[in-house]
Amino acid sequence: MTHVVLENCIKCKYMDCVEVCPVDCFYEGKNMLVIHPDECIDCGVCVPECPAEAIVPDSDPGAESQWLNLNRRFASSWPNITQKKRPPDDADTWNGVPQKLANHFSDQPGRDIGETGLDRESEEKAK
Repeated sequence: MTHVVLENCIKCKYMDCVEVCPVDCFYEGKNMLVIHPDECIDCGVCVPECPAEAIVPDSDPGAESQWLNLNRRFASSWPNITQKKRPPDDADTWNGVPQKLANHFSDQPGRDIGETGLDRESEEKAK
């Protein structure tokens, strides 16, 4: 058994879960995190840390095989994340928004951090 990250992480990406993971099994995409199912030890300490309630056991009815497969696929290509970073400025606005997988998911790897410490997208908006 393992845990998986679900749709509500998309564009929220709070990253509180990363701080408590004892095996560093989180991987960072541009706008969400995933858990590598072969590395997760099923301890569950990440579940209550997620403000978006986007982490569940793979046996949960909301963790259909699509989420297990998505987590597995992108954990093998995105960079491992071991330290919490600042979430997007608009994370709270996106928490609970439906249809994020269909409308907002990015398969791109983790943030491209600019000179100001912001991701490049936010840096461009700030100019």
